[in-house]
Amino acid sequence: MLSEDELERYARHIVLRDVGGPGQTALKRAAVLVVGAGGLGAPALMYLAAAGVGTLGIVDDDVVSLSNLQRQIIHATPDIGRPKVDSAAERLNALNPHVSVITHDVRLAADNVLGLLAGYDLVLDGSDNFETRYLLSDACFLAARPLISGALGTFDASLTTIRAHEKNADGVFNPTYRCLFPEPPPPGTVPACAEAGVLGALAGTLGSMMALEAIREITGFGEGLVGRLLMLDARTMRFETLRYGRDPGNPLNGDGAVIKDLSAYL
Repeated sequence: MLSEDELERYARHIVLRDVGGPGQTALKRAAVLVVGAGGLGAPALMYLAAAGVGTLGIVDDDVVSLSNLQRQIIHATPDIGRPKVDSAAERLNALNPHVSVITHDVRLAADNVLGLLAGYDLVLDGSDNFETRYLLSDACFLAARPLISGALGTFDASLTTIRAHEKNADGVFNPTYRCLFPEPPPPGTVPACAEAGVLGALAGTLGSMMALEAIREITGFGEGLVGRLLMLDARTMRFETLRYGRDPGNPLNGDGAVIKDLSAYL
């Protein structure tokens, strides 16, 4: 049940025909894990908390630095040097006291990821490296958890939803992250954010879209991004969507699947 305070707080959601009271109640019951409290995780966390997601988990082992503040809007200047999970939790609690915030001040790894996923219904990947993206996508498949995956370039961004543990209306498994990107790029071919730079507002745009997709996944309105890659070009302000399907040769849910655990990451 929603309290009187919650009814007023979420009034603009509740009057939406495709959300309403049932949708808001679903948000309150949901537990969402956000990996990374940085450029993507910061706006995603704030909008999920504002929307009334009942439990928010944050995974990040970094501390706030001055160069983060150009885009990681959940943190502020006095937070420099603090663990990002602590800074983020404080901001979220101030924004919405009805949300339970659980902090995980750890680096995501093969020996802890499945335990972390066990307590959540939905996962958002706001990480900034390929190793974590592949680990998390494989783990979400093994744990049967839907994954919303966002990625930033210098002036471009992309977003998709992975439900590879489920089958579509035709009885075929949905595509995996590996169907879209079979292998990570060779080391050194994609420069890190510190080297290439990133637009702060672009991170905010994509992080907000990740929150929107999470809210849509929880409440069930509209059409999601399973099997679709949404791409944003900030230079031309153009959005494009490309469809992708399951690769029968992918190692997760392909015809000859070989990934049964996370031992390859150990």
